[in-house]
Amino acid sequence: MRFLKMQCGWRVVALVGVLALCCAHGNAEEPKPARKVLLRDIATISGVRDNPLIGYGIVVGLHGTGDSQQTIFTVQALTSALHKFGVQAPAASITVKNVAAVFVTASLPPFASPGLSLDIDVSSVGDAKSLEGGVLLMTSLKGADGQVYALAQGALILGGYNVGNRASNLKMTNHATVASVPSGAVVERDTAIDLNALKTLTFNLRDPDFTAARDMADAINQNLGKPVASALDGRRVDLDVAGAGLPSVTALISRVQNIGIVVHPAAKVVMNERTGTIVMGGDVTLTPVAVLHGNLTVEVITKQAVSQPGPQSKGETVVVPETTLNVQDSQAKTIRLTEGANVEELINGLHAIGASAHDIVAILQAIKAAGGLQAQLEVM
Repeated sequence: MRFLKMQCGWRVVALVGVLALCCAHGNAEEPKPARKVLLRDIATISGVRDNPLIGYGIVVGLHGTGDSQQTIFTVQALTSALHKFGVQAPAASITVKNVAAVFVTASLPPFASPGLSLDIDVSSVGDAKSLEGGVLLMTSLKGADGQVYALAQGALILGGYNVGNRASNLKMTNHATVASVPSGAVVERDTAIDLNALKTLTFNLRDPDFTAARDMADAINQNLGKPVASALDGRRVDLDVAGAGLPSVTALISRVQNIGIVVHPAAKVVMNERTGTIVMGGDVTLTPVAVLHGNLTVEVITKQAVSQPGPQSKGETVVVPETTLNVQDSQAKTIRLTEGANVEELINGLHAIGASAHDIVAILQAIKAAGGLQAQLEVM
């Protein structure tokens, strides 16, 4: 007997026309206090950022969990390292089971000076089983310009382990081929910037918004008492350093970063269809909308039946399918939202009709398509 079952959900979303609401002044709600945020939390300074560093090195001291002999570049790296110490060894005679080739990455913070320690991450390049117990040999870390900015070395710290052999893993926790070395690198090149030489400071909003850029420039001018800041677009605000009249650029930046402005976040709904996760902003509103939600289940059952020929006939005994079709349709459930409904009312209504997280994703997409969701919808 063979069963074939198909299940599909249907959702009907109807958008009711926008209603004109008249509210008396006496019934108007009191405005909520404006929420201010510091400029340091919503804007960055142009040129003040981290820079990625990367290097190629080898990890030694592994307990037979290193790269296999077929990983040619590991053999070449070990041969080159031995050659630097005056050891002449043919590549064919080197065994690398206790050695692993790795990439080393780090982040160089702004205003880094020689002697500053950096945390590093070490990741296996070849087919090493585990980096547990390994030690990273001195590795040069380079920037995008090809210059060496730091040197890395140290004992690895693992956040996972493997139990087993190369053929099979009996137990694995996290990633045993990725490790870290706290303060494992030391900065060797000065990357500090002379802020006092800057004539203009450029602030970039993390989330572009023309209103926020205008409010930011106005708040800076009001705080300094001079028209020294101007919004160039929805992300960039320029500040005249000389016109500010402060003794140093550092003092100017500190003062500007602690200015607070009122933000107006965009109404946005972010949904992850794979996990059913939905995150909505509190400013998301809905026009009047009616949602009908139900389930339609179609079940097809196929049985194998034996068909025999009649007496004294030349026919053959064959197996033929017998199909039974069952359809189950549950009663639709309805919720209605009035003008200006908020996120909490929508979620409570969807939960009341028994909608799952995946159902809510589909319903929100349909509401957005019908024009009932006054927010940006982002599906991950």
